[in-house]
Amino acid sequence: MNMKNKCLVLSIVILSVFSCKTETKEVIIDKAGSVDYLDNTNKDDRFLGGIRMIPIETPKGTFKVWTKRIGSNPTMKVLLLHGGPGMTHEIYECFDGYFPQEKIEYYYYDQLGSYYSDQPKDLSLWNLDRFVEEVEQVRVALGLNKDNFYLYGQSWGGILGMQYALKYQQNLKGLVISNMVASIPEYQRYSDEVLAPKMKPEVLKEIMSYEEKEDYTNPRYMELIVDNYYTEHVIRMPVDEWPEPINRSFKHLNPDVYVTMQGPSEFGIKGDATLKNWDVKDQLKNIVVPTLTIGATHDTMDPEHMKWISTEVQNGKFLLCPNGSHLSQFDDQKVFFEGLIDFIKSVDDGSFNK
Repeated sequence: MNMKNKCLVLSIVILSVFSCKTETKEVIIDKAGSVDYLDNTNKDDRFLGGIRMIPIETPKGTFKVWTKRIGSNPTMKVLLLHGGPGMTHEIYECFDGYFPQEKIEYYYYDQLGSYYSDQPKDLSLWNLDRFVEEVEQVRVALGLNKDNFYLYGQSWGGILGMQYALKYQQNLKGLVISNMVASIPEYQRYSDEVLAPKMKPEVLKEIMSYEEKEDYTNPRYMELIVDNYYTEHVIRMPVDEWPEPINRSFKHLNPDVYVTMQGPSEFGIKGDATLKNWDVKDQLKNIVVPTLTIGATHDTMDPEHMKWISTEVQNGKFLLCPNGSHLSQFDDQKVFFEGLIDFIKSVDDGSFNK
């Protein structure tokens, strides 16, 4: 066992021991009459600085997922669902630059199979319904409820967020669907009919030649996708300027989860991917919880579809990031965070949609 694994095991053992002991302590109140955002005196996750390894029951046994709490606010707690599937919480590290100053409590979370959580090899675990139940178990473990629980999901996390809300919205205070449409077939159609024709014909032809051969691991295929698709529609920055957390998250991607659910193509969802036919357009009307949808002009997803989602749910609002793409928390950061923070606070103070 290498040193990294030894440290991880030791941390989990120590956490398990200390989590068995909980003490009731007086809550520290600041001069304004609210819980001190930075005080961790009464927190049972204090020992590891907010990190908790949460046990998750699955049909294939019990595993642990990694979470980390930042801050303390009794009425605004945001659980962040990362994309991928199989990416990590690291794509949200820029939230540290915005949420703390607004006194919003938030939770980083690596879903099962992702880098900081357990990574079982059984591919049957990588299905949407099981992930929904995982989120519910995480919610219960973190003590989140309808009086404080905001669920934020981006890309695949947006799929997971919608599906969770359709089953468990009674537990939510607010829902954020970021950079995700409500239909994979429509996403594929937008990719094929709108985005693909915008590429240089010779580039598109070469990409399609690899797609037709299913030669997805060819370095040239990935080079074409990154230089001509990612930098236009995923994160609108030159590759050598990509934020370090993005590069780190790509490095930590679990291909077993990603390929099983998303498929091997980087130009849509193809093959026998489990999400290939996912579509909840006709169910959106059943979501009554306050909902923010976030889209971007240059996204891999159709911004008009994301705007439409906000009109289909019963209590929705749309935020457009005009200079952004799929990772608009980085390439249209000011608009993104101003709109997201405004939503959370307006739901909290009761002014949303008034």
